[in-house]
Amino acid sequence: MTETARPTGIRIRKQSRVVALEYADNKAYELPFELLRVYSPSAEVRGHGTGPGILQTGKRNVLVTGADMVGNYALKLTFSDGHDSGLFSWEYLQELGEQQQRFWQDYLVRLEQEGGTRD
Repeated sequence: MTETARPTGIRIRKQSRVVALEYADNKAYELPFELLRVYSPSAEVRGHGTGPGILQTGKRNVLVTGADMVGNYALKLTFSDGHDSGLFSWEYLQELGEQQQRFWQDYLVRLEQEGGTRD
């Protein structure tokens, strides 16, 4: 990991339901709580093998209720539905920020294909 991948600022904005990340190179991302929850890097979400993992449904109104730094490499988020086992590495958070639209579209397509809903 390069030190530039680590955010210089992390803010949980409850009103707008985003985690705002700021970087030294002036890049900034606002990651919606729902996106973070459905793409949690936990085994509960990703599964224990390869493939798309376990589809997360009903997460439209999920909140981030806590955030803790894990060493110098990750952020552990706690969600209002009790989920708290995913460690979001700096690289993964940056990837989510840079490719947010692709991740979101993939999620919406998968919901439609598998008959899930955001509610």
